[in-house]
Order: sequence, then C-alpha cells, then structure tokens
Amino acid sequence: MIGRYTRSEMGAIWSDERKYAGWLQVEIAAADGWHRRGRIPDDAIVQIRQARCDLNRMRAIEREVDHDLIAFLRATAESVGEAARYIHLGLTSSDIVDTALALQVVAAGTLLDRGLHRLIEVLACQAVSYRSTVMIGRTHGMHAEPTTFGLKLAVWYDELRRQRSRLDLARRDMAVGKLSGAVGTHAHVPPDLEEEICAALGLTAAPASTQVIQRDRHAFFLSVLAGVGGTLEKIAVEIRHLQRSEVREVEEPFAAGHQGSSAMPHKRNPHASERISGLARLLRGYAVTGLENVALWHERDISHSSTERVIFPDACIVLDFMLDETRDLIDRLVVYPERMRRNLDLGGGVVFSQPILLALVDAGLDRQAAYEIVQKHAYAAWERGASFRAELEADPKVRTLLTAAHLDQLFDPMVQLRYVDEILQRVGLPR
Repeated sequence: MIGRYTRSEMGAIWSDERKYAGWLQVEIAAADGWHRRGRIPDDAIVQIRQARCDLNRMRAIEREVDHDLIAFLRATAESVGEAARYIHLGLTSSDIVDTALALQVVAAGTLLDRGLHRLIEVLACQAVSYRSTVMIGRTHGMHAEPTTFGLKLAVWYDELRRQRSRLDLARRDMAVGKLSGAVGTHAHVPPDLEEEICAALGLTAAPASTQVIQRDRHAFFLSVLAGVGGTLEKIAVEIRHLQRSEVREVEEPFAAGHQGSSAMPHKRNPHASERISGLARLLRGYAVTGLENVALWHERDISHSSTERVIFPDACIVLDFMLDETRDLIDRLVVYPERMRRNLDLGGGVVFSQPILLALVDAGLDRQAAYEIVQKHAYAAWERGASFRAELEADPKVRTLLTAAHLDQLFDPMVQLRYVDEILQRVGLPR
C-alpha cells in the first residue's frame, strides 16, 4: 500500500523485516520443539536461537534461486554455521509461511480491533450528545418522518459493535499454524509436536491441513474487513449527502488553511468521506480475491500466494487508515441543528402525515378514506408551499374529528420521538 494510506504501526506489521522475523520465529520454535525431544543437541540449539537473517544477503540469494523461503534458509544458515543442518527439520515452505502469516494477521487484527474500539467510543459519545437533536429522516432520498441525529449515530454504533464481534471471530479463526508437512500427513513432524510448537507461538494447530492452511479462513477474515469497510462507507455516504449545499445539516471539519478546490475558492468538499467511500471498494476487491483463493489444486498450488502478498497487507493497512479517518471525522464533525430543524419544516408539516392518518382512523374514519384526505392536503401543501396543518383545518371533516389540541400533539415531533431514549438504552448507551 502506498505511503499516503499507511499508518506507521500497521505498516510495521507488514514490513519485510516483520515478515521474515516471523519466519525465523517459527523456525526457532520448531527447533526448540525438536530439542526438547532430544533430536537437536544443546550446543546446536544455542546457536539456532541466535540465528539472524541478513535481508540483503537473502535477496541476493533469491535472485539466484527464485525461491524466497530457500533464500531465507540459506541466509539464515550463514549466521548459524554447522548447527544450521538442524533448521527446518521435517518442514515444508508453507509450514513456515502460513504459520508466520497467522502471526502477522493476529497482530494486525488486534490493531484493527483497537481502532474499531476507538471509533465506537466516539460514536457513543456523539450519539448521546445529539440524542435529542431533531432532524428529518429520509427514505428513497425523500423526507419521511422526524428522527434525531443521535439515533442515526446510535444505529452506526450498534452496527460497528456487531462488526467488532465478527472481527474478533475472524481473528481467532486465523490464529492457527501448521507444521504438517508437504501434504498434511505429519509424515515428518508428529501432531503433538505441531501442537506444542504452535502453542509456543500463541497459536493453535489447524486440526487438518494439506500443504497449506485452508483458505476459507483467510477468505472469511478478508470478508469481515470488507464488511467493516462497508459500514464505514455507509457512514461516509450519509455525511456526504448531509453536507450537500442544499442540505448542509453536517459538515466535515475544515481547518484554517485547507482548500477544497484548485479552481473554486468557496468549495468545502467532503474529501475524507469520499476517500473512505473509495477505499471501501478496495476492501471488497480484496475479499473477492480471498474467496477466489479457497479453491486450490489438490493438496496445494501457489495461485493464492502471489495475491496474498498484496491483499493481506493492503487490506489491513487500508482498513486501519479508514478507521482512524472515520474516527476523526465523527469526533470533529460540524453539526447544524438549526438547519436540521429548518429542513424538517420545509414541507410545511407534511412529514406528520402518518400521525394524522392514524388519528383519523382512530376517530372512526375508514383507512382508505382517511389516506385520501391526508394525501390530498399533503400534496396541496407541498405544491403550493402552504401549511399542511392549515390545509387540514380548512377541511370540515377533519375539523369534526380532530381538535386543535389534538393537532398540536400530532404536529409535535417529540411525540413521535418519545422512544429514542429507550432505543439508545437498548443498544447500550447511557441516558
């Protein structure tokens, strides 16, 4: 991933240095396991534990042999000496690569979980702050009924909590290693030794494997990351719509000195939200590639390998960036409550059509007849820019069924929003 979207801590997890350090960690753990069983002498294990891999030397060897794991082993062996003959005993390349990849994914997943937690905390705070900030709810992009901005935020909060649970499951699903050999038969490394080595690395052993850990795990992890990205995009798209000039109910933070357009000095564009929307598309593409990698030939081919060198670092780095971007966006979001209320009132009160309809039905009117009355007056108010309530009060039939006091209640948005506090409590937010 390009530096523009790479945050340092996540970038370090996916660096070449961290990758090959993981390979060495697995090799040393395997050697320790054999040493405990008496296959590697004491003096040799001391040397193996001090092994190092010179990356420049490894890359030079790789240019010769065209195999990165072999180049790694040769470069590492040069730092060990004679004891190097005990390194990689009974193992195949994927034993090292897949197990070390699991270590990276677990570390990256932990960092992503931290980012999700921070975003969720900010959403919780903002949802409580704006729980009573009345605005219009929209369906199909059209005015529907009143809602509150806090409730909108609470929905996002609740969804991201579900995404966090999925991420935890996917991370645990990836926390497996394998040292079962070339076709997964444990011909050269017994299962109990595999379990012991994996436990030393903080992993569990894959119960059954071929030459590789099965890629349904990897596809699930990438799909969960894409799902989290989808929720972030949902948030970004909503902010983009609410920031439109003719709506302007919220606005991205725009610091002094920022410029929205090279040509139009007045522009304050939703750059961060648009960036989040765009990056979410990358995550979905990575997830599709992960799903493509599930079906490999027989006990293994390497069609997945080239893609995973790209999609795992990039997916984790991109989502890490998106989580921080969204957290900052929500934390410093500029909200215009007065504009929200003005927009709610744009239709002259037609957004209260359903309470009027139900009140007429409760008063004894046939539902279809009530619907036609309310629809007629709502359309008239909308088309003439008039007051919906005035249109209703001019109708003799409505006047006989609904009193002025009753209409006062029906046109009060807080009556419709009386359960918002209860909804916020249901998702775990305080009063």
